[in-house]
Amino acid sequence: MKAGPSQEEVRQHNLGALLRHVHYEGPTSRAVLAAGLGLNRSTILGLVGDLAAAGLVREELPQETGRAGRPSLVVSPEPARAHVLALDVGVERLSAALVGLGGVFLDRREHPWPDGPPQDPAEVAALLAGPAREMLARTPDGSTCVGVAAAVRGLVRHPDGLVGLTPNMGWKGVDLAGALTDRLRPDVPVLVANEANLGALAEHRRGIGRGSRNLVYLHGEIGIGAGVITAGELLRGERGYAGEIGHMTVNPHQGRPCGCGARGCLEAEAGERALLEAAGRDGRSTGSEAVRAVVTAADLGDVAARAALHRVGDWLGIGIANLANLFDPDLVVLGGTLRDVFLGSAAQVRSRINTNALAAVREQLRLRVSELGDDTVLIGAAELAFSEVLARPLETLARLSAR
Repeated sequence: MKAGPSQEEVRQHNLGALLRHVHYEGPTSRAVLAAGLGLNRSTILGLVGDLAAAGLVREELPQETGRAGRPSLVVSPEPARAHVLALDVGVERLSAALVGLGGVFLDRREHPWPDGPPQDPAEVAALLAGPAREMLARTPDGSTCVGVAAAVRGLVRHPDGLVGLTPNMGWKGVDLAGALTDRLRPDVPVLVANEANLGALAEHRRGIGRGSRNLVYLHGEIGIGAGVITAGELLRGERGYAGEIGHMTVNPHQGRPCGCGARGCLEAEAGERALLEAAGRDGRSTGSEAVRAVVTAADLGDVAARAALHRVGDWLGIGIANLANLFDPDLVVLGGTLRDVFLGSAAQVRSRINTNALAAVREQLRLRVSELGDDTVLIGAAELAFSEVLARPLETLARLSAR
């Protein structure tokens, strides 16, 4: 018979649960923590004391409550004690941020790609490492880096983070984590993940998807990716490649060629290039501003822009209907350029879902745009980087602080 967990294992579990609660929810009273975690108040008192002694949380008076009597202290995360480095290799820009406990942005840098992202992974790693080193060098004494994570657009193998393929950048079999590690020399492993998976993680924990246990996040740029949360957990698949909805074939016979080599993929029919081409836009003008310009033109009566949004919305609705039939989510979140596309074609998207999705699965289905906006992927990378310290706070912090 397998032995049960030891007292120390239970304590470590509870420390992580408490830190996760205040990290995600912000300042919380001991009473609410006790009720939410199912622990008695004396246990909560001890856990808070241990985390406060390590500098990970603090207790303070709440903001004005308007109630008579002495207010109860609330437990808050301490952003300056533990931080992570979040990196995002986007289609339009490279972004880097230093994020403290509680999801507080302590510093951030951006590097636009005037002519599109470099095809050379080593060049991208070098460009990422520069601002990352600058931010890490400016952290206050006593602050510990507890994680580094980077987001990329493409197939990323789990758990080692090998970038198998980025159809729109030409990468194949790239060890971006290794390249970043060589340049940054961090005391923690560098994690690499797919941007749509990280977007799903961010919206589930900090955005419009809080409280939902089954959601799909769709991220659009040049391509389209999906992150799927099922029963509260990120769906990865056997090797981490789950969610490549952009390469689901929706128009096999008359479809547009896709960067993956197939024809009629969802991203080829509903992605940025398809929208801009259908609207008659200059092929050299791409990116979120170009997409927003088409949506704005459609609002102002531009016939070509309206027709383009109608066409793209039709294919996007088919893609969402397929996802609804497959995963039965209660929420679909649209991020990246799909936020703007959906706002300009919502009626067409909903019409196609009503036609193609099973009545039972669309009955409670909600469609929403990303609450976190352009920071969604970067926030998701930060949450991935926090994973270790949120699982075993004191053990992780003690090991890293000793280096």
